[in-house]
Amino acid sequence: MITSRRTRGALGCALVLATVGACSKSSPTATPPPSSPHHSSSSNSQGPATSSPSQGPATSSPSRGPATEFHPPGDISDSTVYVDHVVPGSKVHVKVPEGWANSSHGGTTTYTDSFNSISIQVVKSSKPSTVASATKIAVPRLRKTTTKFSPGTVTTVQRTGGRAVLITYFVDSAQDPVTGKVVRDAVERYLFWHNGQEAILTLTGPKTADNVDPWRVVSDSVHWQ
Repeated sequence: MITSRRTRGALGCALVLATVGACSKSSPTATPPPSSPHHSSSSNSQGPATSSPSQGPATSSPSRGPATEFHPPGDISDSTVYVDHVVPGSKVHVKVPEGWANSSHGGTTTYTDSFNSISIQVVKSSKPSTVASATKIAVPRLRKTTTKFSPGTVTTVQRTGGRAVLITYFVDSAQDPVTGKVVRDAVERYLFWHNGQEAILTLTGPKTADNVDPWRVVSDSVHWQ
């Protein structure tokens, strides 16, 4: 009987220990309590703050659109080929870039391409212009007939075809019919004289363009033949 009781006691203790062990092993896998409403709200409020797609439209800068005014390059290529043209109704020759469009109006022939233009007119004149006469007569006339005229200089220059009075100034171009934009132009106006005739050569291009060499080619080419 003693052995039987001890055996039963030992078995009882083993059973108790097994039950306790099972309980202690199962506790880590117990389902955690559900999140409190406050915790859930806090988590949700942080979601959009880190979501780029949801905040993109709200934080992007509004479109400013294109600039209302700009100064295009307007440089004439160094590879440009120049061809000789004769001013209609005269014996005055001038070189212009090949392929430029040309038109005549009121005795003035104009060659244009992109932002640049070359105009030449031949008129009767009993004597050549001087710096003084150009300053007194030509400059005031230009001020009245051009848009936002800004004077430059009036000087005498030597070109291959002879001496000329050079008037430099700045004006606003005509408004672009498509974009509505206006370009600030730099103008060189040469007054050549020969045997009772004056050839008025006007070279126009954007103020920011570097057309020193092309304009020299054109102005050097003016001559009577």
